[in-house]
Amino acid sequence: MQRRNGNGLAIVLIAIGAIMLLGVLPHLIHGIFGILFPVLMVALGYYGIKSGHKIIGWVVLFIGVMTLIAKLSWIIGPLLGIALVVWGISVLKGKRRGTY
Repeated sequence: MQRRNGNGLAIVLIAIGAIMLLGVLPHLIHGIFGILFPVLMVALGYYGIKSGHKIIGWVVLFIGVMTLIAKLSWIIGPLLGIALVVWGISVLKGKRRGTY
């Protein structure tokens, strides 16, 4: 009986095929590249700043950060709300102890 070591490729192909049949692949690829492109712009901007091209580096970095903030606004808003609630509770607890 022979043992097969090439099962990894078969499993990957089956998974990709199943995802394609479910119709999820285009949305998954769009989501990944929607986040990946701004992250690459931030990385290129940082590299440009470090390599001496400061103006172009800052422009690319700024555009990348703004795009990334726009893409992640669905999570930034709720996180900001949670932070404000926690901060407000800590301020209320601080006033009860009489310390600022």
